[in-house]
Amino acid sequence: MKIVVTGGLGFIGSHTVVELQNQGFEVIIIDNLSNASLDVLDGIFSITGKKTEFEKMDLRDKAAVQSFFKKYPDVTGIIHFAASKAVGESVQNPLLYYENNISALIYILQELQQKQEAHFIFSSSCTVYGQAKNMPITEKVPIQPAMSPYGNTKQIGEEIIADVAKISNLKAVLLRYFNPIGAHDSAAIGELPLGVPQNLVPFITQTAMGLRPELAVFGDDYPTADGTCVRDYIHVVDLAKAHVIALQRLIDKKNTENVEVFNLGTGTGSSVLEVIHAFEKVSQKKLPYKIVNRREGDVVEAYADTKKANKVLGWKTELSLEQALESAWKWEQKIRR
Repeated sequence: MKIVVTGGLGFIGSHTVVELQNQGFEVIIIDNLSNASLDVLDGIFSITGKKTEFEKMDLRDKAAVQSFFKKYPDVTGIIHFAASKAVGESVQNPLLYYENNISALIYILQELQQKQEAHFIFSSSCTVYGQAKNMPITEKVPIQPAMSPYGNTKQIGEEIIADVAKISNLKAVLLRYFNPIGAHDSAAIGELPLGVPQNLVPFITQTAMGLRPELAVFGDDYPTADGTCVRDYIHVVDLAKAHVIALQRLIDKKNTENVEVFNLGTGTGSSVLEVIHAFEKVSQKKLPYKIVNRREGDVVEAYADTKKANKVLGWKTELSLEQALESAWKWEQKIRR
């Protein structure tokens, strides 16, 4: 079965490609290389021993998307990761986020709605919940106004998918994930942000390597145990496996609705300072950091209620925060050699 993975050379995409190939799927990666490197293909091959078809494409190019689907008429499913994803950057440059995250999704769905059968996995985010009133967050809580343009693009994306599924053969799973971290245990693939990292863990590992003078902690006056933001940090390999399970569920026609929604997280919240201290423990390195002003768009805390994914998908996380941080550190050390 041919599966398309958009943004497949990115952090979560590349780990999902590995898990798909491990389960016998044939994978075609689409990526415009705006935040990824072609070297990732070699990393994937070193793990699975399987070649991956690759198409360099900007999904904002409608004609290119149409040509792709003509070239590959026998695609069984699509896992859609390709999107800009930094909260802070989206506040600074909202139009980039609306163009990149919404138009690409629309052009793909225009092609899928013409098919007799279309299986679609959407890379969504816990940002759709805004600042939820209660923890842990279930899939049934009311969607709050988005805290950032990035979060809004995920909310709008989910709404578009639901509308298309009402009038076509599209079957979709929306995976709302919390905070993916870590790397493949082989250290052949991992998170490789271009420029200054927007996410906590790569900033931690780069600081530990001496690439950054110190880590900025955005605020210590939040109403949490130690004053820093709380997030649900999930190992990227656990997350990748959930995508394959969700896709197989659609292929096997086990879905009970045209569009299903699942939270993907560990169910445990960790503060920024707790993550820093856990990293210091696994790396045996003292991390220089300073408290700076709050960052616009950040919610106070967010961690998942994972009961639905555990029960319905039969999926649960297996790897700990410490294992994720250890793998991220191993990856950082490898790429800086």
